[in-house]
Amino acid sequence: MKRYILFHKPYGVLSQFTPEDGAKALSSFDLPKDIYPAGRLDKDSEGLLLLTNDGELIEKILNPKSEKEKTYLALIERVPSETSLKKFEQGLKIEDYLTRPAKIRLLPDLTLPERDPPVRVRKSVQDIWAEIKICEGKNRQVRKMTAAIGHPTLRLIRTHILNLSLGDLKIGEWREISREDILL
Repeated sequence: MKRYILFHKPYGVLSQFTPEDGAKALSSFDLPKDIYPAGRLDKDSEGLLLLTNDGELIEKILNPKSEKEKTYLALIERVPSETSLKKFEQGLKIEDYLTRPAKIRLLPDLTLPERDPPVRVRKSVQDIWAEIKICEGKNRQVRKMTAAIGHPTLRLIRTHILNLSLGDLKIGEWREISREDILL
């Protein structure tokens, strides 16, 4: 039987079931057996993780050729210029690859609950939230992209995968959905 789970991954938790280096793992959250993450969120990121035992679906979501959109909220250091935002949207050279075009929109009025542990704050620097949409998901890609335009990510939350949303899932909670809920 195929299963589909939406999980709100907390900060500091690995996107795997086996703990490493003292970090918590998915095994700490009473998730069903024999499911696997359809993609990853690094330990320092929070938000939506889809877990399933449907290998075909995982391939469809993860294959960059399928251009499946993922949405993030990123707290970035300092307010980027229009020029920086345009560079971000056109694609950036990061390490040995060029990112695909992405979308970024500044959210100056967004306030979210504090993270535990809280993000460092410097009184002399204005940080700003941005909504970022990408269609690929290389290792720490959003963080590398914001750093490449001179605005490091201080906090990162994935809010959507395709049409799936965190919705009202609290940190550390999960819920089962049906395959029909996932629009490809």
